[in-house]
Amino acid sequence: MDFPSLKAFVAVAESGSFSLAAERLFMTQPAISKRVAALEADLGIALFDRIRRGIQLTEAGTKFLISARRILDDIAISREEVHSLSATISGRLRLATSHHVGIHRLPPILKSFTQAHPDVELDLLFMDSELACEGVARGDIELAVVTLPDHLHNTLATQLVWPDPLGIVCAKDHPLASLCKQQPITAKQLCLHNAVLPARGTVTRDILLRALEPFGVTVETSLETNYLETIKMMVSVGLGWSALPTNLLDTDIVQVPVISLSMQRQLGHVHLKGKTLSRAASAFLHMLP
Repeated sequence: MDFPSLKAFVAVAESGSFSLAAERLFMTQPAISKRVAALEADLGIALFDRIRRGIQLTEAGTKFLISARRILDDIAISREEVHSLSATISGRLRLATSHHVGIHRLPPILKSFTQAHPDVELDLLFMDSELACEGVARGDIELAVVTLPDHLHNTLATQLVWPDPLGIVCAKDHPLASLCKQQPITAKQLCLHNAVLPARGTVTRDILLRALEPFGVTVETSLETNYLETIKMMVSVGLGWSALPTNLLDTDIVQVPVISLSMQRQLGHVHLKGKTLSRAASAFLHMLP
């Protein structure tokens, strides 16, 4: 018993004719007859009496017509329910982001998303990018928008959204600020001064140390923290230089160009490979640049 056979049977019963049913379903009469015959064979009972040139439902056919209509109605309702999903996006979206991305990149996107999809329950988590990726890999988090790590777990898929250039920065009254006005700064001169760096194991710190590695210098750190906004504050009061996204530059800190030193992070989204994203997650990704 299958949907096409049920549909053919109901069409024949309602039209009282195999030929009219064929026209109604845009099929040939032999195809309709074959489907009804297959249904009768499956049920093991005749549904129609073929009388002279006409047909008539048998007692079994009359009873089965009620069930067949109900089944087709249920299928139609199910299709409507599935199709209606495209009209309203709802459910829970567990989204992780780093503090920097969450503060400086996502606010307008989050505002647009919540306004467009008020039925979505947004569970927004702020955490280190590395921890967010681990959460996605475990399946605890559906989607993360973070600094993309260089070495990613093979179960994760990533997509770049924003290139994020990094620059060496210091306070306006820091010795490096005065020195760079007189001459180009070298990596060796830079590392004569203490730094305020992101914590060990973070992507930003690794990018900085890899960029300085060819110069054979050692960075002396006075302070470490995970939060770039905290680093910016420490730098602004003269506690050391650091590497920060250039979009954080303002009147409190200045950029120090260093000869042959170029750095850039990659900001983007992370999710499990092969996992079908919820409609809420897909809608959120659609709003990213």
